[in-house]
Amino acid sequence: MTAIHILDLIFFDIYQIILFLNLLIIIGVVFCERRNPSKAMVWILALVFLPFLGFFIYLIFGQNIRKKKKSRIKAEDDAHLQEIFASQIHMLSNPETIQNPLIRRFRDMIIMESRNPGSFLHGHNDVKVYADGHEKFADLLTAIAGATDHVHLEYYIIRDDDLGRKVLAALTEKAEQGLEVKLLCDGLGCQKLGKDFFSAFKDAGGELAFFFPSIIPYVSLRINYRNHRKIAVIDGICGFVGGYNIGTEYLGEGPLGYWRDAAIRIIGDGVITLQIRFMMDWNFAAGETNTLEERHIPNRENYEDPSTCTTFLQIVSSGPDSQWERIKKGYFKMITEAKESIYIQTPYFVPDESILEALKVAALSGIDVRIMIPCKPDHPFVYWVSYSYAGELIEAGARIFKYDRGFIHAKTVVIDSIVTSVGSANWDLRSFSTNFETNAFVYDPDIGKTFHDLFRSDLNDCSEVTSEVYAARSLLIKVKEGISRLFAPLT
Repeated sequence: MTAIHILDLIFFDIYQIILFLNLLIIIGVVFCERRNPSKAMVWILALVFLPFLGFFIYLIFGQNIRKKKKSRIKAEDDAHLQEIFASQIHMLSNPETIQNPLIRRFRDMIIMESRNPGSFLHGHNDVKVYADGHEKFADLLTAIAGATDHVHLEYYIIRDDDLGRKVLAALTEKAEQGLEVKLLCDGLGCQKLGKDFFSAFKDAGGELAFFFPSIIPYVSLRINYRNHRKIAVIDGICGFVGGYNIGTEYLGEGPLGYWRDAAIRIIGDGVITLQIRFMMDWNFAAGETNTLEERHIPNRENYEDPSTCTTFLQIVSSGPDSQWERIKKGYFKMITEAKESIYIQTPYFVPDESILEALKVAALSGIDVRIMIPCKPDHPFVYWVSYSYAGELIEAGARIFKYDRGFIHAKTVVIDSIVTSVGSANWDLRSFSTNFETNAFVYDPDIGKTFHDLFRSDLNDCSEVTSEVYAARSLLIKVKEGISRLFAPLT
């Protein structure tokens, strides 16, 4: 028997094994996993017609390893939190107890989000809005420098560049002073950082943990279930949440040019929910059982100016360990609550059928629906999927704008210039159900007007995708859209 014949037999055996494993996966997808039917069908087609490629793509994107385990780990914590917040849900259920007309109007939405463990409605907050990374990180570094007890940071990406090293140096200095400094990184988003990057920080007493770290250095096969959150909590008083990661590209110094993002700083009671979220994530990643102490809880006596803390907000987190797609349902509820306008900014627009239909209904009803997406794609596949959905919405009367100045990374929606959501969650399937995300839902006309005005100002740097522009797209673009849209459920 020749070497060629032996190789043929080996290849044939491998092929049979792959086919058998694909069959097992298909059985699992159909009978064992509660997947969306359209997503399940795409997986089945990929496994049948692309046996080798489909198998490896499923290993990277499709498997649900640890999901149930993590759900069990969270179950007791969630139940305890739900007991704490049950009294507020009871209060909100009785309209006669609500004095604030704004809260009365959006009571149903607030109740819905309050059923998410930890999403308490806080009414004693001072909120600052950021649309530029330089200002946001200047304030973050100032807050860290002024910390007296603890600093907790949780970011999806930290770069080994000027900004990343500056933030880490600030954390290291606080650790040297004896403060409690915890830094939680995502195993994929931070996998390119060298071993020595955190050496000084850990030597100073800083605590470091990675969410789903890579087993093999610089290589991660776990694309799904990433900790995409961007949270900072200082002394239990000051908190940051939004879309910025830590790197100079978020200052507009990367290949995509000017970087338009969004975040908010919270001083007030809302920080407690960010603190709870951080501590739960930290305990899971670090394998610890830390509990909140009194020093971790906001103390109104320490606020700079309590008289300015008048903003109502909820911190809402979701992920594959959640029973419901909390942030997506929050987006859906905002769409259905809108009376006049819906302004959305997102770098990735890959909605599911419920969100897409809600936006169509809103546009067909005469509501001013405007969606802003990037002109420069950092992920071409997702860009062409987004463009295909944009075409459907244009037909329904929505207006789509491409941001031309640089890259828009903001994940925001504001309705009627009153209610705003800002955070880490994109308007795509991955943020809805696959990644761990955190957003702030802010009920405040002043904050709403700020985001409304920012959107209108950004229109000066946009070009509109009109029905004529969309109809005139080339055959190549149509092919890209069609292929990308076919595999959209797998994103």
